[in-house]
Amino acid sequence: MQSILTTPSGYWDPLMWLFGLAVAIGFALFIRSLGQKSYNKETDQTKPFISGNPEVSKSESHVKASNLYWGFMESLKSYYSKIMRFHTGNVNDYVLLLVFVIAVMFLIIVLAGVI
Repeated sequence: MQSILTTPSGYWDPLMWLFGLAVAIGFALFIRSLGQKSYNKETDQTKPFISGNPEVSKSESHVKASNLYWGFMESLKSYYSKIMRFHTGNVNDYVLLLVFVIAVMFLIIVLAGVI
């Protein structure tokens, strides 16, 4: 049984890939072993550091997506107002659109003489 797959750009040997993966995992574990040993999950070390400010509740510190992407949504408002008409939430509509796009792409490829 041959374990080497020869291709035009070289060869692919699964055993060498497994060996490389083992070396990479070993190197990662070595670097991890050099880390801080005094870390304890049960102490204040797990709290986030917010520039010395006390941590507020999760609901007060949560940044909503509408706030995070406000500038992006505002600049593309004309695009989103047009595209939202097509958004029905029905999977059948999206599959129909996908089939239509694939059919048009196939037609272009056939007419171009690629196939």
